[in-house]
Amino acid sequence: MEKHTFHIPVMGIGYTADTPLKIAAYGIDSVISLVDDILLEKLRKYYSENNHIKYIEISDRTVDYRALRITAYLNLMDELIQKKINKIKNITSLESNLFKEYTEHLPESNLKQRLQNSTNLHEVKSLLENNLVQGSIDVNIMTKVDKTNYINKEALPIEFNDAHAALRGYAKSNLKSSIVFSAGMNPRLYNYLESFNDFYPNENGEIIKKIILKVSDYRSAIIQGKYLAKKGLWVSEYRIESGLNCGGHAFATDGFLMGPVLEEFKTNKEVLYSTTYELFTKALELKGKKVYLNKPTLKISAQGGVGTSDEHQFLLHNYKLDSIGWGSPFLLVPEATTVDSHTLTQLALAKEKDIYLSNISPLGIRFNNLRGNTKDLKKAENIYKNRPGSACPKKHVALNTEFKKEGLCIASREYQYLKIKQLENNAELNNVQRDKEINKVTEKSCICVGLGTSALLKYNIDTKTEGTGVSVCPGPNLAYFDKKVSLTNMIEHIYGKINLISNKHRPHMFIKELNMYVDYLSEQITDLTEAINVQQEKSLTKFSNNLLQGISYYQGLFTFTWKNITSKNSVVLKELSLKHQQVLQLQLQLKKNKEKWILTS
Repeated sequence: MEKHTFHIPVMGIGYTADTPLKIAAYGIDSVISLVDDILLEKLRKYYSENNHIKYIEISDRTVDYRALRITAYLNLMDELIQKKINKIKNITSLESNLFKEYTEHLPESNLKQRLQNSTNLHEVKSLLENNLVQGSIDVNIMTKVDKTNYINKEALPIEFNDAHAALRGYAKSNLKSSIVFSAGMNPRLYNYLESFNDFYPNENGEIIKKIILKVSDYRSAIIQGKYLAKKGLWVSEYRIESGLNCGGHAFATDGFLMGPVLEEFKTNKEVLYSTTYELFTKALELKGKKVYLNKPTLKISAQGGVGTSDEHQFLLHNYKLDSIGWGSPFLLVPEATTVDSHTLTQLALAKEKDIYLSNISPLGIRFNNLRGNTKDLKKAENIYKNRPGSACPKKHVALNTEFKKEGLCIASREYQYLKIKQLENNAELNNVQRDKEINKVTEKSCICVGLGTSALLKYNIDTKTEGTGVSVCPGPNLAYFDKKVSLTNMIEHIYGKINLISNKHRPHMFIKELNMYVDYLSEQITDLTEAINVQQEKSLTKFSNNLLQGISYYQGLFTFTWKNITSKNSVVLKELSLKHQQVLQLQLQLKKNKEKWILTS
């Protein structure tokens, strides 16, 4: 069967927690977050009861409960998906809704035509038996969210850290899929992969559990790929994500734009493969493992801001990609993601001004946010009551050890109380400075709870522990989709059969990312009210030079390569010229700020 050329990336904590159950039978890959074992346990209970499967609770008093909960949930997802697939294969009528839904959701192919045109049930069942390909039930771990856990104030061994336990939970599951590592390199976590055989080739040379690295540039990819290859661990896919034009946390690069990054991967794919494969085979030999003749595959995919069929097809063909991630638009597809009705309405009505790059994340990383989400409204209410911060029931990002060795989340009420008290007692700050620092403290929001609450509200699951506040983290691309959409229509939009974007002023995905990077640079330079040190100047100069190089690349791309593909060619070139001038002006401002500081110092 011809597979879909798109996948659904992880979104938030709960928005794609059960997405595979909804769409894997149609051959669509998707990704589950493993951050919140409490949420996954609640969903396991919900789905077990709904499907008349015996549910035995894994309480937090159970040894290794986090890993056990994750294993149990993933196994349940796998079991329910297999049941759904078997129902499709064993249809008793060509008029069944299940069969019609299945064929509607297939990519355009000879198989789809044969299934839809056939009047012979036996022929159709034979085609289904031989051609139905399941979408992958992939999982995601943010490598830096690896909190140490304690019992009676004594630190547990590293394998009980949050990310380590999540990895173990996945490794012990029945899944044959991939684990996506995001947020950079965690050597201790990568070392832990060596403990599980499923990450190595089996006796048939097949890797049961594959590794995907989410990266924003080639340098990061080859460093991490080589590190893992030296352990006999193969990276099966490098998933390139736009630094800023994506949902969730925004990991701004040093001004490396998506187009040039994709070009570098295309140019160096063979080098990346040969370099890592040589290290991989040597490591396998040193470990006494067999090196098989059937070499492992290497895929390159991309995601972040894709919104039209033209963009989708160009990325696939020009950069030789294997798949394109469509994230935020799927938040408007109830058949694919899990969003409560109030939040779904907010997302459908959201305009450009409503989706912004915020500082609310307690991880200290910029975070795409939706104005007016109910978690932020609750945060504002707490500040008004002079009780800033949130209860911290899950402690997934309780990583700050300034006041407590076990760690506190900087969005928690306990941390914010202690930090504000410290600032109020700091005689070196004037009132303006103190208020500014306090605002930075209270701006943080409890996203590790809020990003999972929507799923609980959707299924009427108890939220006594979490509260009802919902955090949501769409990418800016969502502003150009304005209504709830069926899965069939979203697939048709991706493949160019229909157009769901009514806003004719939507910028091209590359231009949208460029605009965000220029705004980010402008903000960084404007914020330099104090003395500019050498490192800051060097970093900002490098950032702006990389932007200029990226703009030059795009000017060539839209003048020649993309000339006959996009009707917005002239508009894009004009925008690139304006941004080029703006970056030059920002470089001049940086130079003047430096000179001013030298004269006054």
